[in-house]
Amino acid sequence: MGRNRGRLGLLIGGIAVIAVAALVAVLLLRGGDGGDDQADRAREGAEAFLSDWAGGDLAAAAGRTDDAEAAESLLGSVQENMRPEALAFEISGDPAEPEGADAPEGALNVPFTATFTLEGIGEWSYESAALLVPAGDGEEWTVRWESALVHPRLEDGQTLVLSTEDAERGAILAADGSELAGPSTVWDISIWPALLEDPDAAYDAIEAMGQDIDISALRDRVESSAPDQAVQVITLRDEEFQRVRPGLTQVSGIQFNESSRTLAHAARPLVGGLDPETGAGASGLQQRYDDQLSGTPAAAVVIADRESGEAVETLHEQEDAAPGEPVETTLDLGVQQAAEEALEELGRNASIVAVQPSTGAILAAADYPADGFNRSFQGQLPPGSTFKVITAAALLEGGTAMGDALGCPQFVSVDGQTFENQDQFELGPDTTLHDAFTNSCNTAFIDNRDRFENDTLNRTAAAFGIGGVWEVGASTYDGSVPVTESPNALAASLIGQGEVLASPLVMASVAATVADGTFRQPVLVPDAVEERHEAASSLGEGTISALRTMMRDTVTEGSASALRGVPGAPHGKTGTAEFTDENGDLSTHAWIIGFLGDRDLAFAVMLEAGGSGGADAGPVAADFLNRLP
Repeated sequence: MGRNRGRLGLLIGGIAVIAVAALVAVLLLRGGDGGDDQADRAREGAEAFLSDWAGGDLAAAAGRTDDAEAAESLLGSVQENMRPEALAFEISGDPAEPEGADAPEGALNVPFTATFTLEGIGEWSYESAALLVPAGDGEEWTVRWESALVHPRLEDGQTLVLSTEDAERGAILAADGSELAGPSTVWDISIWPALLEDPDAAYDAIEAMGQDIDISALRDRVESSAPDQAVQVITLRDEEFQRVRPGLTQVSGIQFNESSRTLAHAARPLVGGLDPETGAGASGLQQRYDDQLSGTPAAAVVIADRESGEAVETLHEQEDAAPGEPVETTLDLGVQQAAEEALEELGRNASIVAVQPSTGAILAAADYPADGFNRSFQGQLPPGSTFKVITAAALLEGGTAMGDALGCPQFVSVDGQTFENQDQFELGPDTTLHDAFTNSCNTAFIDNRDRFENDTLNRTAAAFGIGGVWEVGASTYDGSVPVTESPNALAASLIGQGEVLASPLVMASVAATVADGTFRQPVLVPDAVEERHEAASSLGEGTISALRTMMRDTVTEGSASALRGVPGAPHGKTGTAEFTDENGDLSTHAWIIGFLGDRDLAFAVMLEAGGSGGADAGPVAADFLNRLP
């Protein structure tokens, strides 16, 4: 009968009635041309019995038989163990005298068709018959109870059971075929109230695990539970449990049980997880591709012994059971691990995304915390000065050369709003586009806003794919660069602030576009992508060449100096994006984007509320690049 996922679980000797209400449909058709009075009354008695059974009123159905206790017990067992999504009966012929010498005088057999709609099977039908016996006055008819009425092959002491067995779940794979998710050891931590000698010590030990557990609520649950009933606290991955285990083993009343669960080994926010109760995908790729990964479970209707629960005979099996199909991604496990290791000790919200410029294949999508939000793909953040790649591209496309002077004053005022550089630096009136870019001078770009129309950035961003809908194979935020409606909005947009928003994936793609010279929409699950977004326009060769030069010089002589010692000729652009936090205080996101000149890889690093691009994001990017296999 398979694993059954605990579903065989017969209620031995008990009565379980589950009303199926609106899910149940009953179709009772009276056959023949009406027949005589006796046949009509027998048919009506059968209809009433079957109607109550189909409607879930098993006590009423049983009351129409000559052995209500036995009838209700078996009908309840069948209802509990078959779990029908719908149940229908149809009178399938005229009442007729039964065969055999032991039939009561005047009894009539009423044939019917039973149709169960079952999980994993659909509709399953069979023929049976109810023996109707007239009462003394012939007005009321009673159903002669026997197990074979429920199904002709059912004997006393047996029941019908829907046996199901999950299909083997498909794996989520990296580009080399290695699994990104699979069976993992987990530990269920609970409190056994009867063994809790020092509650305060136990709660202190649990709080010390650092898992953000509501200790007050846990106390209430433990105090209101029966002494011999375990109170679930949390389930931890094996590596996390081993870290906290020493602090738990010293306290009585805390217990832990080992089990296995399908978990993501890498890119956990992206891959997602399963619902522990149903086993279905609950988030990320596991949820998006749940039908593909789940496959078709095996299911069968069996006759089982009510006392032992053992299967006696299989009546029907589902024919198209099949294991789940894997989901193949473009992730490079070595690059993914390098990104995750670089974020591991940060202790703050952060992301690293890596893209292959020549193809758009997404090589890595790492987030901290590892079980948190997938900000790599879905974050909506101001990119700060990393957006100056697009601003500079707009100037270059408009005829400005790298050596043209833009100036770099300490402050610029736009309609009463003052803009400044980080730490209020200034470089002087002879500052060129090249130097303004490599040193990330905000005021240089803002002071030259008259070179931009309100839609210039919007149109230039389109050459980097921003503004389109990306079909990646996963949920993404694809960036927004609106047409500006005021000088102040334009000034903020020029330095990646205001209404300009992007995800780390978008900014990694910006760097990849410079590296390759062409926008290639990023892709994670190639088989799921029917059509990639194509850029509405392209950048000139001179623009691409100048951007590459300036991004390389930003590393060798500018704000991305943290990458100078990294092999592979790194190119980069830093960014520090101001925002107002939930307390109303001014904070900054730290960014750096770039690509390796000697390797087909572009990247974006973002530290949420993380300081500055050069001083904070830069070293994290260097750590990531130095860890690459």
